[in-house]
Amino acid sequence: MTHPQQQAILAAAGIHKRFGALVVLDAVDFTMAADEAVGIVGPNGAGKTTLLSVLAGAFPPSSGTVSFRGGDVTPLSATQRCRLGLVRTHQVPKPFSGMTTFENVFVAASHGAGLGRDEAYEEALGSLKLCGMLGVANRRAETLGLLDRKRLELARALAARPTLLLLDEIGGGLTDGEAGELVDTIKELRRRKIGIVWIEHIVHILLQVAERLICMDAGKIIADGEPQAVMADPEVVRAYVGGGPK
Repeated sequence: MTHPQQQAILAAAGIHKRFGALVVLDAVDFTMAADEAVGIVGPNGAGKTTLLSVLAGAFPPSSGTVSFRGGDVTPLSATQRCRLGLVRTHQVPKPFSGMTTFENVFVAASHGAGLGRDEAYEEALGSLKLCGMLGVANRRAETLGLLDRKRLELARALAARPTLLLLDEIGGGLTDGEAGELVDTIKELRRRKIGIVWIEHIVHILLQVAERLICMDAGKIIADGEPQAVMADPEVVRAYVGGGPK
């Protein structure tokens, strides 16, 4: 939980999400301070990506509220939340095909952050440089390998000028070396005071960044606190070893 003296940047209160009769999120309460790096773990089917989608505005909650920077954003679309600085990446990168790497990031700066042409150009260049992608800036996005597609997903999110970045398994499918390169970039974002919420199955990579860990199982938060303590929590161990919904 956030410390009392810290201003909460993001708060979810009583979040329920149902798809028909299936309850995917069950009374989730979640608060984080502006400068936190929070990791979210849990077995498959725990509701992690659905929670990220509700926070980002892709799905409306069935009930409950989402607040960002002190205002209720529950009625706002993902685009409106993005303009406020609440930005997410997707587990499977979907760059705009037929466009170059640079053009993909330029579109994010123009439409995600609402920047004018010159400012969007500079923002796109800066995001590509931070993500180590200037060398492939003129490559068609659909020709990129997985690591570069993941980097492009991150660069597009950064070009939207996030205050808080929601990362959905950005390390998935990468080798340890490749994931390590992404971790270095994410550590630089931390130095720039960008808040992070990161869902990741590769826990040892997540622990290089996250100062706080949340474990979910069956749509509920079952542990929240210091990462090593959470991973040692008997209920967390049981969720992984005993298996929640697959």
